[in-house]
Amino acid sequence: MKKASAILTAGVVAALVASSAYAQQAQRLRGTIQRVDGNILFVKGPDGAPATIKLADNAAIVTIHKASAADIKEGDYIGSGAVPQADGTQKAIEVHIFAASQRGQGDGHRPWDGAANGTMTNGAVGNLVKGVEGPVLLVKYKDGEKKVIVGPNTPVVRYEVGSKADLKAGEPFTVQAATKQADGTFGTARINVGRDDREPN
Repeated sequence: MKKASAILTAGVVAALVASSAYAQQAQRLRGTIQRVDGNILFVKGPDGAPATIKLADNAAIVTIHKASAADIKEGDYIGSGAVPQADGTQKAIEVHIFAASQRGQGDGHRPWDGAANGTMTNGAVGNLVKGVEGPVLLVKYKDGEKKVIVGPNTPVVRYEVGSKADLKAGEPFTVQAATKQADGTFGTARINVGRDDREPN
């Protein structure tokens, strides 16, 4: 589990403390929730540094759940970090199954910094067949399609739309775009919260 979590979070830099030169730039935060007071979260980063996050009133809260390749169905909207293979397929390093309300998010195929020569493909699963190394997904996006191979040890997670009730002490979290405020706190309109001992990416 820990190895899988490490893969899912590879390349992520904890940025709970930033210099004033970057105060207005979006920053990525991760850590553990310590306490919740309304829209205010008191958290700690991986290094134990404390921080305060203020959620927007309409903030999107997404819970991340453990899943497997068997949970991927035709018609699902997914995102897959992968490495291109000589035959033109993409070998998945991680797969995210998006909630229905997130359909269309990040649609397309592009470079990804999670692996050497990595790619990220977001799209709908149009066809799913069994292969020697695992399921082969035909992922379709607006400008094309890619075949993605999901191996037996590929980490797979499922996203679900959550609520403020999911923000609890002890839960791991990730904020992909936080803005540091003048008072030293961070503001954000979205937060991911881990479930099933799964660290959100």
